[in-house]
Amino acid sequence: MNDEERRILEYLQAQGAKQPPSAVVERVRGAMEELRAAAAAVPAARFAERPAVDEWSANEVMAHVLSAGADFGGAIIRVLDGAPPGPGMREALPADVPRRTAEEWWSLLQRDREPLFARVRSADPEARIDRPIEHPFFGPLNWRETLLFMRLHDLDHAGQLNKIAAALA
Repeated sequence: MNDEERRILEYLQAQGAKQPPSAVVERVRGAMEELRAAAAAVPAARFAERPAVDEWSANEVMAHVLSAGADFGGAIIRVLDGAPPGPGMREALPADVPRRTAEEWWSLLQRDREPLFARVRSADPEARIDRPIEHPFFGPLNWRETLLFMRLHDLDHAGQLNKIAAALA
């Protein structure tokens, strides 16, 4: 683990322990709004276009955000429900990413996250905190840290979308 990853892990651990889950949900919602705005800034006609051969299109970024969110959100719900967290996050995009508009991706993201937010809000903040969810870079995280990671993940990809928008403008 490099220094940046260690710093992020320390942030996740400290803030995950300090912030009530309902506050983290609101912070995730704020990051989602930044993601929405960044996706909307990409020219609609070029949403599926890669700005460079080795970079993702905005469409692929949103597919990844949705997929990762479903993986981590599903793991959080399973842990809170007393089940094993399930398989880890898929790092690669599938070859057949569907083409959608920014607004279609946004609608899917909202639809997928609402059950997670409802489950987190109804959970005892200390429930099953000892049940780890495996992250491919940061190792085992508890469900509160994983929820906070989702915020950072959204913000990171909002930045990526802003760069795509600038490149394709």
